Amino acid sequence: MASSRKPRSAEVTAAVGRALERVQGKRILVGLSGGVDSVVLLHALSQRRKVAAAHIHHGLSPNADRWAQFCRRACKRLAVPLTVRRVKVAKRNEAAARVARYAALRTLKFDVLALAHQLDDQAETVLMSLLRGAGPRGARGMQPVGRFDGRVLLRPLLDVPREAIVAYAREHKLEWIEDESNASDAFTRNFIRLRIAPMLSERYPRWREALARAARHFARTELDANKALREFLAAQGLRAPSEAKLVEMLKQLTGRGARTTIGHDGAELRLYRGVVSVDKRKEKSSFGGVLWRGEPKLALPALGGELRFRRARGAGIDERFVTAGNLAVKLRSGGERLQPDAHRPRRTLKNLFQEAGVPPWKRERLPLIYCGDELVWVPGLGTDCRYAVAGKHAGWVPEWRVTC
Repeated sequence: MASSRKPRSAEVTAAVGRALERVQGKRILVGLSGGVDSVVLLHALSQRRKVAAAHIHHGLSPNADRWAQFCRRACKRLAVPLTVRRVKVAKRNEAAARVARYAALRTLKFDVLALAHQLDDQAETVLMSLLRGAGPRGARGMQPVGRFDGRVLLRPLLDVPREAIVAYAREHKLEWIEDESNASDAFTRNFIRLRIAPMLSERYPRWREALARAARHFARTELDANKALREFLAAQGLRAPSEAKLVEMLKQLTGRGARTTIGHDGAELRLYRGVVSVDKRKEKSSFGGVLWRGEPKLALPALGGELRFRRARGAGIDERFVTAGNLAVKLRSGGERLQPDAHRPRRTLKNLFQEAGVPPWKRERLPLIYCGDELVWVPGLGTDCRYAVAGKHAGWVPEWRVTC
């Protein structure tokens, strides 16, 4: 009885079909290196759509001219127009070659750039990123659909394993070339491919699929983060940033910077202990201090708010100090100490602010109540025990409210 199981090569055909549904009616340019992956991608696409190809001649290998000639013959057999571009590479390494390659591709006419990265490439990329300590963005690997110079970047074979690609090539009697550098484990990717991958496959046969799945999870997390940041900015009345700036903002906000500050649309986004706050950048008005003589409310427009005072039994500032008329509202000058709890030692304001999680940039513009040079009350920290009301006597409880 004949097996109903589809051949491995069918994975290529199915993947290419799904990818083409995304780019109906667009001009497709295939990046053709001459390796089995790009040869298979070119063949599979050309069987269903009119496409063009581009080969970038780096000149890094003694066989580079032979590779370019091979690509010309392959495209001629498929009746696919080919552009060969020679580039000068600043340094003789893959990173510099990639920069030169993409720079050359940007000059060509197309709507969609199709690249032949496949499942093995994706798994290796994710593994390298994780080993380098990359964050979520790095660990998301390559995306099946992206942007390239304002145009579409498509990777139809990203979920297809190398075995299926080779099976397709053999079934269609395709020829390809092997880059001699692939045999050297001096390069990190080759080291993983030649040394690490075989060992992983013995213990974890589906390690490539697992890493690709993890990459998709990281990518979804990033998309959720993008959406959340856009919504947060909109709620603050700020314009949406460009995609590139959004990515950079997320990178900084999810980094390990203790005091991250990002300027955007006339405001500053600040990160402190995992919480993002927005400061609409305005000229900081000078504030020289004001006396408080028991008024129920003190407007402090220079500080962007007002102090309100309510009477309460057994809480707040003892009324004796209020009626004496020696209390004043001033800004912090440095070196102050406060003792909110009589059973605990007097401590510096800096330590108390840190313990309470008050961001550094807010500390300098908080209204503090003094009696002469002695600190009486601090927003969020309370009243110094020397000035606190005793027993059930009535006291004044200050409250700081930001109004603008």
